[in-house]
Amino acid sequence: MNSKSKTIIGAVAFIVFLVFAYFAYTTLSDNYNKKETLPDTSSSQNATKQAAPDFTVYDAQGNEVRLSDFKGKPVVLNFWASWCPPCKGEMPHFNEVYADEKDNVVFIMVDMVDGQRETQKKGQQYVGDQGFDLPVYFYNQQQAAATYGISSIPTTVFIDKDGNIVTGYQGAIDKETLLDGIKSINSGTND
Repeated sequence: MNSKSKTIIGAVAFIVFLVFAYFAYTTLSDNYNKKETLPDTSSSQNATKQAAPDFTVYDAQGNEVRLSDFKGKPVVLNFWASWCPPCKGEMPHFNEVYADEKDNVVFIMVDMVDGQRETQKKGQQYVGDQGFDLPVYFYNQQQAAATYGISSIPTTVFIDKDGNIVTGYQGAIDKETLLDGIKSINSGTND
């Protein structure tokens, strides 16, 4: 085989590789940008409301904080980790909305500490480096994630003032989706 044939074969192989890479990138990007909506329990069709299971997390100083501590207030519950690109992508939206809504809604940002890939130190450093003001809590027993059936992060759950799950999303959400979720849990808070 002469060098011209080798060059042609190499060029064809490179083009095939580029086509494969393009399709792989497109597929992965589409999957990354999808968000799965958890069941919406706010409609009148769904007469049985699902109570949000209680759990305990810890603030940066190691103090216990329970979800039930916030009963009577709507809650945005988010499970995340600093190593997670989709989590990092949505955190600026959460921080911005928190600044506007912190008097109306409780934000519980649960860093899924596993002691290896995610540690409390890494989570705190990420939040500090980004200048986020969000209340971040740490959880290393994974019980809350199991209780809520969290199979991937980020996952966001919207809980009304009565402690019922209204809706939620698996995957990164944008500012508009976050505001829509808050609107769904804020309805009726001024009764």
